[in-house]
Amino acid sequence: MDYDSIIIGAGLGGLTAAAKLAKEGQKVLVLEQHNVPGGCATTFQRRKFTVEVGLHEMDGFGENSFKKQIFDEFGVFDGVEFVRLPEFYRTVWKGADFVFPDNLEEAKNKLKKEFPDEADAIEKYFRFVTGLGKEINNLPRTKTQKRIKGPLFPLFYPKLVRSTLNTAAGFMDKLFHDERLKMILLSNASYYHDDPYELSMFYFAAGQNSYYSDGSYFIKGGSQKLSDYLADYIRKQGGEVLLNCEVSAILVENEKAAGVTYREKKKKGTTEIKIYAGQIIANAAIPLVARKLLSGESAHKLQQQTAKMKPGPSILTVYLGFKKPPKETGNQHYSTFIIDDSVKSIKDISENSHAGFDKRSFVFVDYGMIDSGLAPEGKATGVICTIDYASDWEDLDEKTYKGKKKEAGETLVSRLEKLLPGIKKTIEYQEVATPLTIARYTLNTGGTPYGFAQIPNQTAKKRLPVKSIVPGLYFASAWSSPGGGFTGAILSGYTCALKVLYDSHKEA
Repeated sequence: MDYDSIIIGAGLGGLTAAAKLAKEGQKVLVLEQHNVPGGCATTFQRRKFTVEVGLHEMDGFGENSFKKQIFDEFGVFDGVEFVRLPEFYRTVWKGADFVFPDNLEEAKNKLKKEFPDEADAIEKYFRFVTGLGKEINNLPRTKTQKRIKGPLFPLFYPKLVRSTLNTAAGFMDKLFHDERLKMILLSNASYYHDDPYELSMFYFAAGQNSYYSDGSYFIKGGSQKLSDYLADYIRKQGGEVLLNCEVSAILVENEKAAGVTYREKKKKGTTEIKIYAGQIIANAAIPLVARKLLSGESAHKLQQQTAKMKPGPSILTVYLGFKKPPKETGNQHYSTFIIDDSVKSIKDISENSHAGFDKRSFVFVDYGMIDSGLAPEGKATGVICTIDYASDWEDLDEKTYKGKKKEAGETLVSRLEKLLPGIKKTIEYQEVATPLTIARYTLNTGGTPYGFAQIPNQTAKKRLPVKSIVPGLYFASAWSSPGGGFTGAILSGYTCALKVLYDSHKEA
C-alpha cells in the first residue's frame, strides 16, 4: 500500500478531506487534473485583472457553525482574509427596487415597512429559517464535537423535518400573498437551483439562515486564496498534492477500491502510473466515477444507485474587467439581481431560465464595491451570471459555438447598460464561460457546479452518503451529502474524512 488515502480531485471537498486526514497523521495523496487546485473555487489572470471564477459571496462564520470550527482547526483565518459585504443583495423587478440588508433585524424591519400587510408572515418566515439553523447547529455530536452521531433528522427537530418535505416556492406560497415579496426573498434562489418549485426548502433555508444571521463575505484576492491555503496546509502536514495528474481508473480488487491509475498530462506519451491506498476518496462528479472511473460490477452498482438522480443546472458567466469601478458610472451595489419583466410571478422563474439571453434573468456582481484585491488601483472586475444548460451548447460546430458565446455576452452586457448607462464604455476586458467551459476545467457532468440537484427527494440522507456502496470508496464534493455550494463542499469533505478515520479505527 502506497498511501493511507488517495483523493481524486482538488476541489474544496477533496482539499478539506485531505487536510483533515493529513492532520490526523494519514499519508495522503491528492491528484488534480487541472494545473491549479480549487475546482470552481479558483481564479485566473487576464491582463492585469484577477478573474474570480465561482465565488460571489460566502455565507458567514457563526460561532456554532461547522464551517467556522473547520476553518479554526486548519488555521484558515490566519492565512486567508475575508471581506464583509455591504449588503446581501439588490433586487430589480418591474421598475421596483429593493436592497436586502446584511443584518437580520434590519432586513426584517425593512421588509415589514415595505410590506405592512405581510408583517406577521415575515416574522414567521424568519423565525422558521433561523430556527432551522439552530436545530442544525444543535444536532447531537460526540464529546469532541467532531462527528455527528445518530439519525440526522430526529423527530424532535420539527423545523428540520418540515423543511425536507417542502419546496422553497411552495413554502412561500403558503405563507405570503404578495408576489413581489416572494420574488425578493427568492431572488438568489439561483445560487441553489433553477426552479424554486423544485428547490428543497431545507437547502434554501439552511443556506439563507447563514447569510441572514452571520453575514456575507468575499475572499480577498479571490477564492484561489482559500484553495491554495488548503493545498499548502496539506503539504505542511506531510501530504502530497500533484497537479496536472488525471486519474483514468479506480482499481477495485477483491470487491474493494484499492488504488488508482493516473497519468501526468504535461508529459506526452506518459504511461499510466498505478498506486494503492487503504481508501479512495472521489472529489469528482459521481456520474463520472460511475461511468468512467469504475468498471465491472462496482460501476454497475453505482450506476443503478444514481440512475434516477437529477443533476443540477449549469451557469453562463460573462467575466468583465473595467477601466474604472462601476460605482463611478452610477452603480451603488455589490450584487444586483435583474428579474426580467416577462417574469410575472415566481411561477415563471423556471421557464425564464430557458428563455433567450435577451429575456433571461441574471445577476451582476461588482467586485469593485469592496476591497476585493482582484484589480489594479482605479480599475475593477465584475461578472454577469445566469442559469444555463450544457445541452444548449452541445453538438454545435466551433464557429456556431463561438458566435453564440459572443452574442450571449453582448446581449447580457447591453441589458446591463440599460440598468447602468455608460458602463459598457468602461469595459476593458470581456470573456464568456459556458457550461461546457465549466465541464472542461472541472470535469463536472453537464458543467454543473451544484452536483446533484438540491430538491426534496435528493435532500440530506436521501442524497448519496460520503461512504459509497463500493467498499473502500468515499465521496467528498457537492455531489454527495450534505449538498452543493462552497460550504456544502467543505462540509462534505470534512464529514468524509471523519468517516474514513472512524472506519479505519474500527478496522484496526
